[in-house]
Amino acid sequence: MDWLTEPWSFEFMQRALLAGIVVSVAGGMVGVFVVLRGLAFLGDAVAHTQLAGAAVALVLGGGAVLITLGAGIAAVLTALGVALLTIRGRLREDTAIGIMFAGFFALGVLLISRQRTFAVDLGSLLVGHILGASWTDLIVMAILTGVVLVAVLAFLPELRFTAYDPEVAAVSGVPVTLMQVGLLVLISLATVVAFRLVGVILAVAMLVTPAAAAVLISRRLTTMMLFAALIGIVSTVLGLYASFHLDFAAGPSIVLTAVLLLGIIFVLSPRGLREALPNLRLSADVGQGEDIPAWQRTTRACWGLCCLIGGVCWGACCRLGSRLVTPR
Repeated sequence: MDWLTEPWSFEFMQRALLAGIVVSVAGGMVGVFVVLRGLAFLGDAVAHTQLAGAAVALVLGGGAVLITLGAGIAAVLTALGVALLTIRGRLREDTAIGIMFAGFFALGVLLISRQRTFAVDLGSLLVGHILGASWTDLIVMAILTGVVLVAVLAFLPELRFTAYDPEVAAVSGVPVTLMQVGLLVLISLATVVAFRLVGVILAVAMLVTPAAAAVLISRRLTTMMLFAALIGIVSTVLGLYASFHLDFAAGPSIVLTAVLLLGIIFVLSPRGLREALPNLRLSADVGQGEDIPAWQRTTRACWGLCCLIGGVCWGACCRLGSRLVTPR
């Protein structure tokens, strides 16, 4: 029994747990939209571009609040920059994201490298320090999470309509462009919450992984959000146990726990492995009666396996592989 209760006797573990709950709620509300609309790359880019804003705050000698403010400004500027560059199809969305990603991240590393505490500061910003979360951090993160929560609930019908069918939504009178820009800003705020606690590298994982698991469980948007938040909280609790008892880094432990839960749900969910197996068998059977080389049949089967394992996490693999597994 002491094994279960001992970690929570320490105040820093209590703060870490509260921080994880805050991250999970923010990620659950927004992460589902990221998964459904295929915006994981945007979340990754926003998480990394926050480094520039945090770096400016460090150069100015700012504390936790100023660092969070700087990261938030950089994140929102990234989202607005992507929206501006992609208006009316002037640039592809992935191109605009890549430009903002590279520019802001390079600026952040450049600014931090000018400081004497480069290694320490950069390491803390990249992988976070959830066990060192202060009450000030928690208050700031809770405020940001509250803003995200209120905005999502207030515009949930419009966001849902835009996410599933933007063309029909536009015809129905929904301000699609405004909703899309607003969603980008909400993604930015959610990544700011995760950034301060689990760092640049792990922020996108806490945004996407629980949401991807929730998509395998339910088809209702609000239920997906609830499950995403719950999976994030469970990952936080189990990850903190692993960190405390096994002396692992807390942030990576939480993220790896979320990935393991995703794997378990993928195997057990009717929408996961059991739904993918027939497609795998079909891709392995393709070409059996055709006069094609054995290596090509093997390649088709391998692409089918790739989609089986990674279809939840990367759609590009399946889209590219479909050219090999589809009979001509």
